Amino acid sequence: MDVYINSTGHFLPGKAINNDEIEEVLGLIHGKKSRLKKKILQSNGILHRHYAINTAQETVISNSEMAANAGRNCIDNSYLSSNKIKMLSCATSQGDNVLPGFGSMVQAALNISEIELSTSHGICSSSMMALKTAFNAIKCDDHDNALVVASELTSRLFKHTRYEQVENNDVDFNAEFLRWMLSDGAGALLLENQSRPTGKSLKIDWIKSFSHANAFPVCMSVGQAKDEDHKTWQDYATYSEAERAGALLLRQDVRLLDNIVAVGVQGFLKLISQKHVDTDKIDHVLCHFSSKYFKSKIFDMLETAGASIPEEKWYTNLYQRGNTGCASIFIMLDEFINTHDLKVGETIFCMVPESGRFNCAYMHLTVAE
Repeated sequence: MDVYINSTGHFLPGKAINNDEIEEVLGLIHGKKSRLKKKILQSNGILHRHYAINTAQETVISNSEMAANAGRNCIDNSYLSSNKIKMLSCATSQGDNVLPGFGSMVQAALNISEIELSTSHGICSSSMMALKTAFNAIKCDDHDNALVVASELTSRLFKHTRYEQVENNDVDFNAEFLRWMLSDGAGALLLENQSRPTGKSLKIDWIKSFSHANAFPVCMSVGQAKDEDHKTWQDYATYSEAERAGALLLRQDVRLLDNIVAVGVQGFLKLISQKHVDTDKIDHVLCHFSSKYFKSKIFDMLETAGASIPEEKWYTNLYQRGNTGCASIFIMLDEFINTHDLKVGETIFCMVPESGRFNCAYMHLTVAE
């Protein structure tokens, strides 16, 4: 059974925020401008991003509503009505609620009844996990279609008041780093077991992933304080105590970050050795790299391995849309197919490295009529 991406959609909240406006939205920590912001922004190359909070740090739209908006946009771009959707597969790093699952909240927001539901929890690669769940469901003929939605609302974690609760103002580099890296948005894909009646479809040839969680410590997380390996936010006597310890801040262990390039390229080379990928036959590359810094690292490592792909084949919207975590690859794919005149038979290779505990996901697509 073949599986096709027949429609895409995305949703970005509010207006585009430039680098000079970030602290107007997120707020100044203890009333002081950041000394790290300029350095990190120069490294990641991001010029604009979107936030689902306003300048008073109030949530304007929930994560599940952003996901629903992306899903509606995807359905509106298709030949299918919402009441024909058979499966909903959702992904996010953090839903609006701890429980129930994110997919349940998105289903309610979409007002779609009696569908099979799946929620993938993780960081950047969770969208690809959600996609493969839907892909497999159609592949084994459980369903003839599925809506896959990925959404992130990280800005709530970056309010200045979050950092101001930490005892002794102990906000380290790893805790502030992601404040200048991540933003909000949602993307959606509609999968079906046959191509579109008119226009072009993307046939999913395969989706594969390789996790290295056994080989590396945690790199990106929420729930543990600095230098705390075993005690999590739920182990403190009160939630306020966990907050004072910094256990509720989003952290990135930057000392481990270069490993994401190594394991991502390693997985790519493994796919080449397994004959899943022929670099000469790749027409377009969509890679979710979180920073301009990592793009150059990936290029250098691929060239050293003799597996380089010309830069003109690579597409990214990182600099104008921001790093929206697991939603990034769906938003990127939506904008790519709507801005390129794709020819039947062209191939698209997608790559999503995740630094949470180093899971890397890959997908190969072929343009079909």
